[in-house]
Amino acid sequence: MIRLSIYKQGEFEDLCRGPHVPALRFLHNFKLTRVAGAYLGGDEKAEMLTRIYGIAFADKESLKAHLHMMEEAKKRDHRKIGSEMELFMFNEEAGSGLPFWMPKGAKLRYKLETILHKAHLRREYQPVRGPEILKADMWRTSGHYACYGDNMYLTTIDEQEYGIKPMNCLGHILVFKQAQKSYRDLPLRYYEYGVVHRHEKSGVLHGLLRVREFTQDDAHIFCEPHQIASEVLEVVEFVDAVMKLFGFEYTMEIATKPEKAIGEDAVWELATQGLKDALDGNTLPYTIDEGGGAFYGPKIDIKITDAIGRKWQCGTIQVDFNLPERFDVEYVGEDNTRKKPVMIHRAILGSFERFIGILTEHYAGEFPFFLAPLQVIIIPISSSHVAYANSLKKALLYSDIDAEVYDKNDSLNKRVRNAEKQRVPYVVIIGDEEVANASVAIRDRRNKEQYNLTQDEFMVKLGKQLQKGKI
Repeated sequence: MIRLSIYKQGEFEDLCRGPHVPALRFLHNFKLTRVAGAYLGGDEKAEMLTRIYGIAFADKESLKAHLHMMEEAKKRDHRKIGSEMELFMFNEEAGSGLPFWMPKGAKLRYKLETILHKAHLRREYQPVRGPEILKADMWRTSGHYACYGDNMYLTTIDEQEYGIKPMNCLGHILVFKQAQKSYRDLPLRYYEYGVVHRHEKSGVLHGLLRVREFTQDDAHIFCEPHQIASEVLEVVEFVDAVMKLFGFEYTMEIATKPEKAIGEDAVWELATQGLKDALDGNTLPYTIDEGGGAFYGPKIDIKITDAIGRKWQCGTIQVDFNLPERFDVEYVGEDNTRKKPVMIHRAILGSFERFIGILTEHYAGEFPFFLAPLQVIIIPISSSHVAYANSLKKALLYSDIDAEVYDKNDSLNKRVRNAEKQRVPYVVIIGDEEVANASVAIRDRRNKEQYNLTQDEFMVKLGKQLQKGKI
């Protein structure tokens, strides 16, 4: 179905939502942003026109705030910062939308994965892992083939069609079905850092924010119907803890049945009401996105606000009665009869790639200490200080703190400048006094301070900062 909006103003009609400004005198607070050429009617043989782009706001303060946000967005572009800090890269010879993680970026990602891994275990999730390719018949049964097939990569092996997974749901279903389950086993929570592939069009690819291969912090909860509300609330609490750790504010939106969907309306209404009851019962605010649900179930979308006021879609919580029915998933109930569990799909970050892209722009590369890919750079003033610098580095590494020694044959000022470009939390200068007293001269980038500590005091300080990365 194609929907068109027509805006009318007097005798003027346009295929857009409008409104148009009736006269230029209403544009008191505006700024022209760029100009470009365009052929009349899109015909390259026709007259060249000049297209003028601009923005306008109701008041001067709003215009100024928007321009500031756009300037900040340029400074914070994760692609630029990622290149400067050597976090990730793309290679067109390998293919578009396929990120490569460089050593520092891989460290950052590992730290984020570890924080989430420990948090899952504390919340009684169980780790699982499924294959990245399954027979196409599996995707036909699930409805992905019909409803999501255009976004999938399909191949043929031994005259059998296979699909590279765009989602992790089916692997978790098969793990659940491997052995008989009882109501005493529920709720059963599986989680996986699952690599998925989706055929995104080249025009929408954008750094880490839109890629073709990414890793979801995915989980599926199998529970009884009466456990929906408590499980959804547990996930919301998990989301809240993660967002507070990184300083994000967030809102929630319930997305309802889309036009392209599987399952009966009654099942959808039951699942949607389950989400509403969970949030309403705890007076948690939300809005409604009509028709924005996944094809197999309604969902709660988590939308976060970053440091300069932009909103990002990240986590999601989906209630699904359809896939357990389609795959004949069962458990033995308290009355000794076989019943269908409810399946709750959930991701908190959404994907590690996208979330790291958002984090990079949120912090402008100034990651908190517990997440920073490189936490300490040690700069010995001369060759006589290198041995102490290396012993300090070793002590830091054994305490799970990433450190490097900058002892190249460059001037001290150049090595300090290079360290600053890495946006490292601490730059440590080592000279005669520090070697003699087993101390460190610290440049604290986050607090913009300089001070001296003994090595032991410094180690204790950093150990406490590592503890802040717990959920």
